[in-house]
Amino acid sequence: MTERIVLAYSGGLDTSVAIGWIADATGAEVVAVAVDVGQGGEDLEVIRQRALDCGAVEAYVADARDEFAEQYCMPALKANALYHDKYPLVSALSRPVIVKHLVTAAREFGATTVAHGCTGKGNDQVRFEVGIVSLAPELTCIAPVRDLALTRDRAIEYAERHSLPIATTKKNPFSIDQNVWGRAVETGYLEDIWNAPTKDVYDYTDDPSFPPVPDEVVISFARGIPVAIDGHAVTPLQAIEEMNRRAGAHGVGRIDIVEDRLVGIKSREIYEAPGAIALIEAHREMENVTIEREQARYKRVVGEKWTELVYDGMWASPLKRSLDAFIEDTQRYVSGDVRLVLHGGRATVTGRRSDVGLYDFSLATYDEGDTFDQSASRGFIEIYGLAAKQAAAREARAGQ
Repeated sequence: MTERIVLAYSGGLDTSVAIGWIADATGAEVVAVAVDVGQGGEDLEVIRQRALDCGAVEAYVADARDEFAEQYCMPALKANALYHDKYPLVSALSRPVIVKHLVTAAREFGATTVAHGCTGKGNDQVRFEVGIVSLAPELTCIAPVRDLALTRDRAIEYAERHSLPIATTKKNPFSIDQNVWGRAVETGYLEDIWNAPTKDVYDYTDDPSFPPVPDEVVISFARGIPVAIDGHAVTPLQAIEEMNRRAGAHGVGRIDIVEDRLVGIKSREIYEAPGAIALIEAHREMENVTIEREQARYKRVVGEKWTELVYDGMWASPLKRSLDAFIEDTQRYVSGDVRLVLHGGRATVTGRRSDVGLYDFSLATYDEGDTFDQSASRGFIEIYGLAAKQAAAREARAGQ
């Protein structure tokens, strides 16, 4: 039986050419796998037919939009996952769900190897390959661009020579990856980190310098998940899509960052994530109302480590699973409503309410109805500061 290789297929030039390129280099048959994570663009059936026309023996397509939103974006929301305190893991979150379908296809079609289109300089090669062996240790991985010297010039020449049904002459100056959680843009003139991004970089967001009238939105949470917007029930996917539209209209979620890649390179990236940033802002405030102080402090530590693990391609690691359990437990009472005003590139919280919140008006107020016993504070401060007081006294005795 001829060996089979499963290829992560986008429908673009590089992965279309990779079908024949891999077959020529290895003698194997290629099974193309396309996964819809809300990236938009062409219909999956069009992409599937293109893969077959380019020489794939099978083409596996999966609509994973709801799966991606529910099982990958929602855990990131619960963790308030922002790498470098800015980047909501747009690409890093989509890789594990793509990997899951690559492994499923490999087993279904009897493949022994999985191929992806990553270079040797980025994070995605790690995310794909570590993810694949974490789910299926028996599989091996290859990368045509990295391992088989498939450059863009060679791809164009190969496509033209074989009359492949793919545009070969237009060269976008940017490398773009997008899904429903956001959009990532790099390379081209952006590699000079002094260059400001021009308006053609953006697609998910409008210019925040010229916003429409402010948009007030109420997001309802249940156990850390958005379940309604302005009183209308939504699925996780619908919540992200709605906030992408409304926050994007105000330019919310534009991010320009030099980040630390896993491979040790610093890389300049432009991100757009209007829905993700607005939802995280609202979720954080819902947690402020509902999570106990020490639990909240420790969750910030756990959330940062969770974010680093996912960024570094360790979605299926034992530590990540353990952190998942902690984060999920913290969401038990993260339920209620948060009101946001979207305007001029900002998502600003202006109100919050919860039936299970820890905010007590009668304890917080300075007006009539105050139930806090202020006389208890003197003794509390004396005990709380006792150790510091003793240390200071010792320093004085020692002449310091």
